[in-house]
Amino acid sequence: MNSASTGKKVAVGMSGGVDSSVAAALLKERGYEVFGIMLRLWSEEGMDNRCCTRDALADARYTAGLLDIPFYAVDAKEAFRTTVVESFLEGYLLGVTPNPCLVCNRRIRWGYMLKRAAALGADFLATGHYARIRRGREKPVQLLRGIDQTKDQSYVLYSLDQTTLSQTLLPLGKFTKDQVRKLAEDFDLPAAERPDSQDLCFVGDEDYRTFLARQAPEVFHPGPILTSGGEHLGQHPGLAFFTIGQRKGLGISPERPHYVMEKDLAANALIVGEKEQLGKNLFSAQQVNWIAGSPPAEHFRAQIQIRYRAPEAAGEIQLLEGNRVEVQVDQPLADITPGQAAVFYQGQICLGGGIIE
Repeated sequence: MNSASTGKKVAVGMSGGVDSSVAAALLKERGYEVFGIMLRLWSEEGMDNRCCTRDALADARYTAGLLDIPFYAVDAKEAFRTTVVESFLEGYLLGVTPNPCLVCNRRIRWGYMLKRAAALGADFLATGHYARIRRGREKPVQLLRGIDQTKDQSYVLYSLDQTTLSQTLLPLGKFTKDQVRKLAEDFDLPAAERPDSQDLCFVGDEDYRTFLARQAPEVFHPGPILTSGGEHLGQHPGLAFFTIGQRKGLGISPERPHYVMEKDLAANALIVGEKEQLGKNLFSAQQVNWIAGSPPAEHFRAQIQIRYRAPEAAGEIQLLEGNRVEVQVDQPLADITPGQAAVFYQGQICLGGGIIE
């Protein structure tokens, strides 16, 4: 038992899956006083949110019983709907491609759930994310990539600040996924072989376009599909149904494959082009969060990641006014997408990030 953990109370966000189950088991083994917490999230009438299905709730409660820890199911439906779902719909109506998981982490997991956990007496909130936290007496608390580069989830945690990070435990960051599954077997947990959860938990098994059509029918706003030179190639049903870099499903048949390059909101036009026209070196990001509380410099080099599973790209960051940055990558990137996050790293350290404009 670690003396540093004795008497410390930890709320573990449990999903019924292998990651959160192992996180709870590890923390209890280390001497923490652990309890599980699951948020009940909004979904459409007659459907289950993938993150908290009835089966997932039963699995989480059963696992908590096996570990002999308390378990709480907390209703967060209204908070989830008014923050995550509404920002998702608003993003598409504004012509960007939002990432609802980023909003959920910032506003629900490390907002709503952290407050509820504290109200239940927790000193820390723990999750099954694959990322690491480095604590030191002198330096700010740092967020690091997970050891398993194929599962690293530091990208979706870039919005944490010093206050939330200091109250967070990420016990899986030093393990690979295979090691976590082995630990689940060693702990005799039933979630050992359960598949990973999927994104867009609130759309069920449907395509997000079907969800948009029901919840925001105004996205059906037909307009022209144009080349960058102005050639008319066809009609689109609504800009919300397309994303930067998309090739399939454009409804056009040019001689060579074309990709979505841009959404011209003023003209309600979808701009397409051939693959070699896609690359961009320069973009800006807003609502930037610096995990340390401030940027490392006014101008600095970093590795930039523009999507959750995208590879790093080397480049330079220039601070701008209004909590914005200009990003210039060394090599053109084909899928710089407004609404997604650009997250900045120096080595294993996640510096923070912002939303691509």
